[in-house]
Amino acid sequence: MDVEQRIREHIASKPVVIFMKGTPQQPMCGFSARTAEALKTCERPFAWVNVLADPEIRQSLPAYSDWPTFPQVFIDGELVGGCDITLQMHEQGELASMVQQASDAAEA
Repeated sequence: MDVEQRIREHIASKPVVIFMKGTPQQPMCGFSARTAEALKTCERPFAWVNVLADPEIRQSLPAYSDWPTFPQVFIDGELVGGCDITLQMHEQGELASMVQQASDAAEA
């Protein structure tokens, strides 16, 4: 399976996915840590991919998503953005709503 197909499968497999450096339990950069914490406050499960453990995804995802940095958050298969956008949405209450709607739709 090629790397682009693996990326698509990660994004399609769960309603919320974060591609990050490290894991939500052990983030390896501050941006990934803050973004994962914002997702945790939504109180819904989310998937994660440690791009440090998968160099092919780390190299290919920026071209796939047209977003140059990590973390990258996808909700309902669409790129939401990175740390700044995710935190802004969290502060405005939009992130929890989007995560809940995506999770509810996936469970239905």
